[in-house]
Amino acid sequence: MLNVNGVSKSYSTRILFSDVSFSVNVKDRIAVIGQNGTGKTTLFEIISGSIEPDSGSISLRRGTTTGYLRQDIKQTSRRRLLEEILSSSGNMNDIAHKIQLLHDDLAEEKDEERTASMLRDLGELQTRFESSGGYDAEHEAKMILSGLGFAVSDFQRQLSEFSGGWQTRVELAKLLFLNPDLLILDEPTNHLDLETIRWFENYLKAYHGAVLFTSHDRAFLNNLAGKIIAFDRDEVIFFNGDYDDFVIAREKELEIRQAAAKRQELRIRKEMQFIDRFRAKATKAAQVQSRIKRLEKMEKVVVPRTTKRIDFSFPEPQRSGRSVIKLDNISKSYGAKPVYNGLNLELSRGDKAALVGPNGAGKTTLLRILAGVLPFERGMRTLGHNVTASYFAQYYIELLNPENTILEEIRQMAPDAPEQSLRSLLGVFLFSGDDVNKQIAVLSGGEKTRVALARMLTRPSNLLLLDEPTNHLDIPSREILTDALQAYAGTFCLITHDRTLIQEVANKIIEIRDGGIRVFPGSYDDYLYMKDREMNGGGTSGTKLTAPSSIMPEQQELSQRQRRILEGNLRNEYNREMTPVTKRIVAIENDLSITTTRLKEIEKQLEDPGHYRDGARVIETNQEYKTLKNKTEVLTAEWVDLTAKSEKLRLDFERKVEDIK
Repeated sequence: MLNVNGVSKSYSTRILFSDVSFSVNVKDRIAVIGQNGTGKTTLFEIISGSIEPDSGSISLRRGTTTGYLRQDIKQTSRRRLLEEILSSSGNMNDIAHKIQLLHDDLAEEKDEERTASMLRDLGELQTRFESSGGYDAEHEAKMILSGLGFAVSDFQRQLSEFSGGWQTRVELAKLLFLNPDLLILDEPTNHLDLETIRWFENYLKAYHGAVLFTSHDRAFLNNLAGKIIAFDRDEVIFFNGDYDDFVIAREKELEIRQAAAKRQELRIRKEMQFIDRFRAKATKAAQVQSRIKRLEKMEKVVVPRTTKRIDFSFPEPQRSGRSVIKLDNISKSYGAKPVYNGLNLELSRGDKAALVGPNGAGKTTLLRILAGVLPFERGMRTLGHNVTASYFAQYYIELLNPENTILEEIRQMAPDAPEQSLRSLLGVFLFSGDDVNKQIAVLSGGEKTRVALARMLTRPSNLLLLDEPTNHLDIPSREILTDALQAYAGTFCLITHDRTLIQEVANKIIEIRDGGIRVFPGSYDDYLYMKDREMNGGGTSGTKLTAPSSIMPEQQELSQRQRRILEGNLRNEYNREMTPVTKRIVAIENDLSITTTRLKEIEKQLEDPGHYRDGARVIETNQEYKTLKNKTEVLTAEWVDLTAKSEKLRLDFERKVEDIK
């Protein structure tokens, strides 16, 4: 379908890529990945014909249609939304336009012969329109628009009324409706909320043509890509498999190449020792020259740069009270439009919460209320004991001083910190060596985001509120943010469209919809499991769950005796899995009871002034207190995980029993 042959591109002295060749076949799902600035978008522009390569060629099979979604959308149309989508199919739109003109003319025509002639023309046009799928086209367009998050009331709105993010969705809807043989998508999940991303993902899985795309969304890459084209700083790598498979294979390859480079370095050193030792000896001249030529011909093993996780202990924030922040009966409106009415929410110490819901549901509004930067009409916002909050919003990166260097910007937050400590922190966020002396003014959006996040964590508060911190971040930067949030000892609440980040850091999901909230304890996968059950009437998840194949018979109609046997088998399976979980929960609860009692005894001792007369006893008591507190936190975390697992096992069992009734 598409052949890329020996394509190279450079700007001035900077080589983006050279001699790149690959093919795209029908039904391929190919992800182009790499850090920002490595040439992914440039490759797409070359394939689309917008940029000429320095060398090489692009060839499409005759008759192949393509559609290209750029990151930057400039909307100039004055049409209404549904009309714009339907107009993307040119031939069908021409026929529809002629039909409309005939209808208009017929309404005014008085001559019977002309009316009869016009009716014949109208019949022919309607037949052509129907054979081209015209009467199904409007249904298809509405289905695509609904899947991308547009409401029915949006269909007749002017395009100029939509914001930039929704304009991108309009362009995406036009491409999907156009239904080309090859879709080229540059960061298509930007501006899509989590629900829309899942719909879009499933749509592309079933898409009839090929998809060539780039994305920093790791879950999207894993769920869609069957092939990877990776742009590294020194090479372009081709791999069959999803993103996780690529990462594992790449790590193994790097280990092998590092070992080969070390062996080669040792060999070169030995050869050079021989050459230096016998260079002046006439009897060894031939051997010396032979070894010099061998070294010149030797192909050097190059180990490409890779982003490694850097161990760093972030400054631990002050411990807060159990209740970190509480919203009581909050009401908030924008003009005549109510967003929240009587909202109640509480975050406790250790909560790692993610706000999810469709765009426009009020996620950012809620986060800004939590941060104390947005007033509300009624209710109360209460911070807990010892709570200090930090708020990160995308516009904060514009508050960085453009004249400062990266190091100077970080130093403002910790003027007394040693420079090496600040450099270590910046190293965690991929700023090393002379990079720390770059001015803020010359940084990209992603680099500024990393500086702002590093600045926040230099002196971390015990409550972080983060609004889309992954915007502009490539995959290595997102992994670093994940590391930072996993290491963070305080409480946080974030908004992000990166499902992998939510899954790896969140222990509580807060869904916002129709002016209300629902709190789901557990991971993002647990949340999706519960939502899928709800969508399927409580009996199944999105992918239908059934009893194990060894238990469930093929017959649809089961006798009462068969149902009892199946239910008994399911109950036995449930008990086998649940028993060790229940035993461990009971053991933890007993242990926590003993530990808590002892902690209270120690706290009473610490309140007694006489206790401090014996220095050795004070040290011993303090050490025991710290040990028990740590033990309590570990046991509590395990208890939370096990109770969530217990609940999931119970719900799964009840669902399977319901399936056989």
